[in-house]
Amino acid sequence: MTLNRNHLTKNMNTFLKSCSFIFIILFSVTELCAQLSPGDLSFGHSNLEGISNCTQCHVLGDKVTNEKCLVCHTEIQSRISHQKGYHSSTDISGKDCSSCHSEHHGKNFQIIRFDTAKFDHNLTGYTLSVPHAKQACKECHSPQHITDQKLKSKKNTFLGLDQECLTCHADYHLRTLSSTCLNCHNEASFVPASKYNHISSRFQLVGKHKNVACLKCHKIETIEGKKFQHFRNIQYSNCTSCHTDPHKNQFGQNCRQCHSEESFQAVSVLKNFDHNKTDFKLEEKHLIVNCKACHKTKFTDPLKHDRCTDCHVDYHNSQFVKNNVSPDCSECHSVKGFTTFTYTVESHTLSRFPLQGAHSATPCFECHKKQEKWSFRNIGFTCNECHTDNHKSIIQTKYYPEANCKICHTVNRWNEVSFDHSKTDFKLTGAHVRPDCRTCHYKPDPNGIAKQRFTGLSKDCSSCHTDNHFKQFEKNGKTDCTSCHGTENWKLAGFDHDKTAFKLDGKHINVACAKCHKPEKEGSIIYVKYKLKEFKCESCHL
Repeated sequence: MTLNRNHLTKNMNTFLKSCSFIFIILFSVTELCAQLSPGDLSFGHSNLEGISNCTQCHVLGDKVTNEKCLVCHTEIQSRISHQKGYHSSTDISGKDCSSCHSEHHGKNFQIIRFDTAKFDHNLTGYTLSVPHAKQACKECHSPQHITDQKLKSKKNTFLGLDQECLTCHADYHLRTLSSTCLNCHNEASFVPASKYNHISSRFQLVGKHKNVACLKCHKIETIEGKKFQHFRNIQYSNCTSCHTDPHKNQFGQNCRQCHSEESFQAVSVLKNFDHNKTDFKLEEKHLIVNCKACHKTKFTDPLKHDRCTDCHVDYHNSQFVKNNVSPDCSECHSVKGFTTFTYTVESHTLSRFPLQGAHSATPCFECHKKQEKWSFRNIGFTCNECHTDNHKSIIQTKYYPEANCKICHTVNRWNEVSFDHSKTDFKLTGAHVRPDCRTCHYKPDPNGIAKQRFTGLSKDCSSCHTDNHFKQFEKNGKTDCTSCHGTENWKLAGFDHDKTAFKLDGKHINVACAKCHKPEKEGSIIYVKYKLKEFKCESCHL
C-alpha cells in the first residue's frame, strides 16, 4: 500500500510539471501570434487588421497574390479583363500587385504613390495632348468628373473618368451639336474649330460667302450668364434671310434668278428672262451659274449643249471610253451636282465586279477614291489587291494558292470560315469541330497578346488540354488521351480494364470505379489515383 502511494505521488509530480510546460508553450505561442504582423495596415485596408483576416490577402503559408487583391478591387479586375487601362499596359501586366502597392507601413502610408512628373500617361490608353499635359493630375482626376458613385466615393482614385471631352469641360454648345468635340476641334486648341469643314453642312460656302466672318451669320448671345454662339437653325432658305432686298420684292425672293454668290453686282441672267423658253431648261445647279460662264459672247449666240462635255471637262479622263466613245455624264450624274450619282448597286452587278455580301454595303470611295482622284479602272479584282493578307508567310500557300481568300472566307463577313481541315494532318472530329478557329490558332502569348499560328502546332492532347491525371499515364514524356477518351466528350470511349495489370472479373465487374480509384492530394493538387502500386486483396478488403 505504501509503495502504491509513493508511486502515485511521483506520477502526480510528473503530471504537474508537464502541465506547467504546456502552459509555457501556449503562452509563448500567444505572444508570438501577437508579433506576427510586420506593422499596421494603411488606412484603406485598416478594416482588415487582426490575425483572423490575414488570409483575406495572404495565401496560407505563402505571399499576397493578385487573385486575392482583385477579389476586392473589382474595378481593377474589370479593366484588366477588358484589356483596358494602366494595369493592362505592357509595363504593368503580369506584375504582382505588391510590387507597387506595399503594405504594413502604418495607417498614414500612401499605398498608391508614384512620381506624377515622370508618369507615362500613354500607358493608360489615353495620350495627353499638349494642353492636357500641362494640367495638374487633380484637375482631371477629381470626384466631380466621376459618374460611377462607387468610384466617386473613393479617395485619391485615378479611375472612373470618361475619355469624352464633356466629362471635364462644359458644353459650350448647350447640347445643340454633337458631344464628340473632336469632330470639329483639336486637342491643341479649341478655337478656331480647325477640323470643321463647312462643305459638310447643308449650306456650303461658295463665292463671296467663303470670305465672310463666321460671326456675321453665327451670332453670339448670352444665355444664363454664359456666351452662346448659334450654329443650328440658321435661316438660309432665301438670300433675304441675311441680305436686304434692294428691289423690295419686285422680282421675288429668289435672288439667284439674276445673281450668283460670286458677286451681287454682276447680274447673271437677263431681268425677267425665262430660260425655259429656250431648248435648254435651267435646273438645279445650272440655275446658279453665271450667265457669262456659258454665254461668253452675245446671249443670243448659239451654244452646243447636247452633251455635258460640251461645257464640262471629262473629270474621269476617258476612263469610261468604249470604242472611242465616251458615255455622257448624265448616265451616272444629274444636274443636282456631280457629288451625287445615279449609279446603283444593281448597276454595279452588270460590271466585271458584281457587289456581293459585305461589298454591297461598302461606300464607293473605299475602293474608288484611295488617292485624291476617283479611279474606276485597274483598281484590282482579287482579295489581296484591296485587303491586307494577314496570313502571309504564316499559312502555307498550298492551303490558299494565289492568295485566294475565298478558299476559307466568304464575302459576307471575314469570320465566316469554311476551311476543310481534313486537308491538314489534323482532321477535326467530335467536339473539335465546334470551337472557333481562333481558339487554337490565335492563342495569347505570355503577355496576353494574341498571335496567329497555323504551322508547328502540336497534335498532342496536352498542348491544349490540362492533364487531370497528373501524368499517371505519361509514356516517354507524353500522355495519349485518345487511348481512353474520344473527341465527342471526355467520357471513356476506348478504355478496356482488361488491358491493365488488374483484369476485372467476378464481382469486380460491377464495382463502381470510385470504390477503388479515390482522390489523393499531392501538395495543392487533388487528383484521382488510377495507377495503383499493388493489387492485394487486403489493400481494399478488411
